[in-house]
Amino acid sequence: MTAIYYDIMFSISLILTTVYAMLWHKHFDIHISLLFIFIPIANAGYVLTEYADTAEAAGTASKIVYLGGCFLMLFSMLAVLSLCHVEMPRIVRGLLIGITTVVYLSVMTIGYSALFYRTFTMEIVHGEKIFHKEYGIMHSVCFVMVMLYFLISFTAAVYSWFKKRDVSNRTIALVFLLESIAIIGYLVRNFFSFELMPLVYTSAQVIYLIIIRRLLLYDVVDSAIDSIVDAGSTGFISFDMQLRYLGSNETARRILPDLETLTVDKPLKDDCETCGRVRGWLNAFQDDNKSNAAHLERDGKSYQVTVNALVEGERRRGYQLLLTDDTDNQKLIRMIQGYNDDLAKEVAEKTAHIVKMHDKLILSMAAMVESRDNSTGGHIRRTSEGVRMLIEAMQQAGDPRLNEEFCRDIIKAAPMHDLGKIAVDDAVLRKPGRFTDEEFEKMKIHASEGARIVREILTETGDHSFRIVAENVAHYHHERWDGTGYPEKRRGEDIPLEARIMAIADVYDALVSKRVYKDSMSFEKANAIIMEGMGTQFDPGLEQYYVAARPKLEEYYSIQNETIRTQS
Repeated sequence: MTAIYYDIMFSISLILTTVYAMLWHKHFDIHISLLFIFIPIANAGYVLTEYADTAEAAGTASKIVYLGGCFLMLFSMLAVLSLCHVEMPRIVRGLLIGITTVVYLSVMTIGYSALFYRTFTMEIVHGEKIFHKEYGIMHSVCFVMVMLYFLISFTAAVYSWFKKRDVSNRTIALVFLLESIAIIGYLVRNFFSFELMPLVYTSAQVIYLIIIRRLLLYDVVDSAIDSIVDAGSTGFISFDMQLRYLGSNETARRILPDLETLTVDKPLKDDCETCGRVRGWLNAFQDDNKSNAAHLERDGKSYQVTVNALVEGERRRGYQLLLTDDTDNQKLIRMIQGYNDDLAKEVAEKTAHIVKMHDKLILSMAAMVESRDNSTGGHIRRTSEGVRMLIEAMQQAGDPRLNEEFCRDIIKAAPMHDLGKIAVDDAVLRKPGRFTDEEFEKMKIHASEGARIVREILTETGDHSFRIVAENVAHYHHERWDGTGYPEKRRGEDIPLEARIMAIADVYDALVSKRVYKDSMSFEKANAIIMEGMGTQFDPGLEQYYVAARPKLEEYYSIQNETIRTQS
């Protein structure tokens, strides 16, 4: 009966190992694989023991049995630690493997020394084999070693049950069952001389098969990778540290047909378009690990290219490229971008329309104020042109103080320089001839009032730079370089540049334009007055720009004055 029992256990263990081989996955723990390899060997040892007809043959069979008795306990403990996500220091693991090896080497001395068995004899009584064993010191060491492995396994399982949230309690329960069966079988063997270990080993295989079936579900990362590979939507290309080609999957070769021309362990070719592109991705990743993403357009599809380090344990061994179909995402991005562009265009158009309306409103206010003044009209238009010509002369000379925004703002602000006249009484504003001192004081308030009005009009527009320029133009265009102007008697560089430019255009227009109380002055006389005022009334630093702009100013005002004479 014992022989039949051993034969059945050996046969079942072989079948279970075959099942494991069919289910095997590269991510299975190596110690579980070793268990499935050693268990049939150990069970074969029991079969050989039963069929041994001499003590020497039985001793040899025992050596095979103890191959399982020593190493299976070690592998089981290491497998349990892995299942419970408990890390054992490498040096400790190496020490335990060394101790187990030493113990098994003592097993190999059976029949030659008294280390493991002091005596080992066999007799046949009534057709039954009876083995007489007297244990040596190393057998006791082996027993202690196995008990230590059981203790470590149970401790790891208990710790994981209460402390680990990333380990399934079902798995830990199966580990408890496994260890309980093993310890019972081992104790029965040693104290009752009844050999339960073949059944224990075979039961362990069944439990481990249940565990690994569940591990395939719990290992989300591996399952996800396998699902991606099976779906065929992601391409994989691998290279070593010297950028030698290691291999690729079918999806990658379909996306990049040139991969078919590459040879494993050979560097990327120089005359291959795909190789040049791949080398560029890899070089960028080598220079900066954050540069690990790119896009590839191929045959009407978009692919997300991701470069990662190819790692084995803690060692970097090379590089891996992942090609993921990103067509739908790119279409969505382009659609959203198109919508955003259309929206931005529409907003820009609406904003431009509002700004245009705002500008027209300001110009209308300026025109309304001008209509109250005692002039022939057109002052705000002409001074705006004068400012533009001065700005153009400064730009052509490369004045470092100018930028595009400033030039735009001052030309746009020029019509607003006299808005404050709306606060001046008509009797003063429309008086022909010279003002009295009292009237002039009333007239001077238009500068500060203009700044206040501009500030109130533009505060909520959001264009801060324009508001500042427009406010300065209105406030300080009557200040003089020598500090005798109004309203604050500023001098020199304390007067904002935009106000200094406006002052020249404003005075020039007043000189060469006809008013109801005076005729237009000749360009020569007006020029003499402007030039004489450089350094007293006007910024001498602007003289060169005025001189450069003078021909255009005279041409422009010649046309304006002729138009006025014709209309009159």
